[in-house]
Parts: sequence; C-alpha cells; structure tokens
Amino acid sequence: MSNWHSFQALGRFFLFDVLSNSLFEINETVHQYLQGQPIAEEYRKDVEADLDELRQMGYLKEEPEAEVELERDATLKALCLHISHDCNLRCRYCFAGTGPFGGAREQMSFEVGKAAIDMLLAQSGNRRQLEVDFFGGEPLLNWDVVKQVVEYGEKTAPQYGKDIHFTLTTNGVALSPEIREYLNQKQIAVVLSLDGRPEVNDRMRGACYERIVPNYLALIKERGNQNYYVRGTFTKHNLDFTEDVKHMYSLGFRELSVEPVVSDEGDYRLTEADLARIKAEYDRLAEYYLEKRLGDDPFTFFHFEVSLDHGPCLPKRLTGCGAGFDYFAVTPSGELYPCHQFVGRTAFKMGNVFEGIQNEALRQEFGSATLYKKEGCAQCWSRFYCSGGCHANAEALNGSIYKPDHLGCELQRKRLECALALKGILMQDAEANK
Repeated sequence: MSNWHSFQALGRFFLFDVLSNSLFEINETVHQYLQGQPIAEEYRKDVEADLDELRQMGYLKEEPEAEVELERDATLKALCLHISHDCNLRCRYCFAGTGPFGGAREQMSFEVGKAAIDMLLAQSGNRRQLEVDFFGGEPLLNWDVVKQVVEYGEKTAPQYGKDIHFTLTTNGVALSPEIREYLNQKQIAVVLSLDGRPEVNDRMRGACYERIVPNYLALIKERGNQNYYVRGTFTKHNLDFTEDVKHMYSLGFRELSVEPVVSDEGDYRLTEADLARIKAEYDRLAEYYLEKRLGDDPFTFFHFEVSLDHGPCLPKRLTGCGAGFDYFAVTPSGELYPCHQFVGRTAFKMGNVFEGIQNEALRQEFGSATLYKKEGCAQCWSRFYCSGGCHANAEALNGSIYKPDHLGCELQRKRLECALALKGILMQDAEANK
C-alpha cells in the first residue's frame, strides 16, 4: 500500500504514514502483520484493534489521494553558471566529460555572467531570495570572472529589492589563501569534492588528495566549520563507503554527503547486483551517524536530514528540484539548459541569457512533470520525499524524464528508511532528556 510503509531499521520497527508524514514505532508482530506474514492468533486481535484505532484517527488511509494540479508562476529562483568548461583534474566518472560537457573547453566571459544575473533579477517576479551556483568544470580556473559576477550581483540585486546567495563547487586544487579569504569575506557557500580515504579518492579523481585536503581544512577552519559541505561519490570500488564518511569525519569535516555514482558504463558503475551490499552499507552508516548524534560531536549527512514537522513546499514535493522551470544551467556561451546534468544534450537547449527562454513548451513540460505523471511514482511510499527522482538521470538512463532510474529509486527508499528511523530515535532521545 503506497499510503503507508512498515520497515525495520537500526534494530527497531517503524510504521510511516505517507499522507500525514507521521512516524510510529511498532513491534515486530505488528510489522509482520503489516507485511502479510503469519502471526500467532493470540496477538491478531490486539494488533488489528491498534491499527483500527489509527485508522479512526485518520491514518493508514486506503484510498489514493487526489492528483494535485499545480499552478506555478514561471519565475526564476536560481541559475547554475558553468563559469568554466575546463578542469585541472580528469576524474574517471565525470558526467561533464572532464569539463567540456562534450563541447569545447572554454571559459565564461563577464558579459555572459552579467547577462545571466540581469535575467535572473528581471525574471524572478516577487521572489526576494535568489541563488547563483558557480559550477564547471572547475570554477576556480576562471576566478576573475567569478569575482566580477559576485560583485555585479551584490551591486545590482538591491536595486531590485532582492538578495543573491552564491555557492561555488570546487575540486580544491586551486583553493589558494587569497581565494579562501575572498570566499569567506563574501560568505560564499562552498561544495568541496572529496571521495574519502586517500586511495579511494585518488583512484577516481587522480592523485590529488594530498593537494586538496590541506586547502579544505584551512578553509573550514577559517570560516568556523560552517557554510560548506564535503561531497563525495561512491562507486563499485568503495561499497564500504561508511569508511569514507568515517575518514572525512576524522579529518574534521562535519557537513557531509556521499552520493552513488550515476553511470551506465565503466567498471565502477553500480548495478542491481550491488543493491543488497549498498543497502547493508547504509545501515552501517546510519548506526555510525546515530552514535555521533547521540555523542558530543555530531555531523550531518545530507540524505539523513529529514523533517517530520516542516516538509518541503507542495511544488517541491511534487516536482523536485525545479530544473527546467525555475532553475537553469548557463553554459560559457550563455546557452540555457534545464540543469547542469542536461548541458550538452542539445535537444534540451532552452534559450540563452541574451534572448531569454525560447522553448516555453519544454519549460512547461518540466514544470508540470509531477510525480503523478512519472512511471510508478504515484504508487511509491517515498513519493513526497523523492518527488519523482532526478529528471536528468531518468532521461540519461531510460530516455525519458517520466521513467525514473530503478536503481536510484531503490537507494532513495533505503536512505529514507534510515533517515526516518534516525529521526524517530533522536526525537525519543530528546524527549527523554528534557
């Protein structure tokens, strides 16, 4: 049943009610009953009475919810500026083809960056808080233009009554003291690429660990260990990625994310045969996360941070990230694509920063691509957290934004089970220690 989900995690049993976003801890007998497994007759009456009580309270509804038709204003909220289509590393799994996204190795000019800022400000409607991400390739290879765009945005946004929040993703090779000082002074959030243990990182990213880790540690120390996160990628070669999280924690990093590689080729790609191993590893990671959260020096892990009190807004729950509708990627020449992962897929070119969005039909298609229109999503218990999954991964692996990646779905559900169990246990602990 897609309106509720019974599962086991961290040695306990839970029941998640999808429509109310409510979590209950249950015993093994109730879990077995909900899973359709036989239970002793002496317990059946009590189990059924408890579940009936929940139904009378409005939980565990059998009927599907009515499909929601979204009415969304076509205004911009964020741009991803491909400030550089070149890179000083050659990571094996890079979806950008080591920087140029299948095209030429080139840098964005300030003219293009300025036009992107102007478009964002002019087409953001009543939105006050806007976002600009510097991406690549490696953005620090075009550092002068990064600074020019930041300073232009800082000067121009107040004229529109808006604030622009900047983020920069870097591999850390060129993260000099001068650049760190500027990033900190301007309070620019940073995403730091690191896969974990030296041998794991250097296998896929080249021999860069010894060069980049000191730069990262200096940066987070200078900014008080905040306004950053370290993002890694795990592949078939490090299915024990909990050890990589532990390693990064031991270095002093406290804002972490490790993502599964997305690829349909290469000896590092993930397959259905890896699923059981990966799910078991998420269990290990959840145990380590809980240990640290119950201790004096916790860390955050992106996929385990969920809220049962304040979830995302309705459009985000139904459509996900907003790619192709209110969020676009900008290439060095100024072309617009739905997001950074679509860049280079010419069928998804949507306009340019000088003339604006020209393919409005495609924009409306992305804007209306709710989970109800995606294959299998309306029947999935995790639908309001997954929101139908990544458009780009679905199109790359299955040829359609309406056909989610099955492997990605399996991993999403497992991570959400761990996240919900952690949330429940931590809430109980907080209540007990009041």
